Amino acid sequence: MSTDQHFLIVPASGIGSRMNAQQPKQYLKLENGLSVLDQTLKTLLNIEKIKGCVVAIAENDTDFKNSVFVNHDKLLATAMGGKERLHSVISALNTLRPFAQDNDWVLVHDAARPCVKASEIENLIKQLKDHPVGGLLATKVVDTVKKSHGNIVESTLDRSALWQAQTPQIYRFTVLSKALKNVVQNNLMITDEASSIEYLGLESVLVEASKSNLKITVAEDLTLANFYLKQNEN
Repeated sequence: MSTDQHFLIVPASGIGSRMNAQQPKQYLKLENGLSVLDQTLKTLLNIEKIKGCVVAIAENDTDFKNSVFVNHDKLLATAMGGKERLHSVISALNTLRPFAQDNDWVLVHDAARPCVKASEIENLIKQLKDHPVGGLLATKVVDTVKKSHGNIVESTLDRSALWQAQTPQIYRFTVLSKALKNVVQNNLMITDEASSIEYLGLESVLVEASKSNLKITVAEDLTLANFYLKQNEN
């Protein structure tokens, strides 16, 4: 039986400028009284397989100290957030290094995805348990997708092979560290961990999840998140 441990990284140093809010979106309150970040942590830290967590926060963050999880047994430390998401994840990986072995698993999850279902994370962990690299939650694209130049349609893409990436994205500690180091050294642009894995020429497994695992980006997403959270309770 595998003895590989599972650790969690939550990048939470963004400012969420598209929300037009007075504070970063991860600290906005949901209808259940929890902040977006705390709802995210509540779901993930309750998963038995996850043994420890590092949250990457901004240098001038004054909100995390008020988190209900600031003294949680599984919170190993906070890390200094970076300019971009990848820098925050690298910082968190460095902070996690004393706790994790090379072959252990690291789940990276967006702070602004509070509606993720524990059952889907547990399925992701189960599906990847013997994989040498890792993978991610994702949903199949169902809408017709257009490629454009400006606002003019250039072509229609074959949606049968298209997926929308979600988080968590889960990779072996050493594999993810190597992939992100390669991105920095070669000045590559990425928006998720799976992209860094692609640049190494490695394959990620797609594990299908539900569309309710939305990322809060604009104000109306908060309303939708509250709806999904109520549905998840039923």
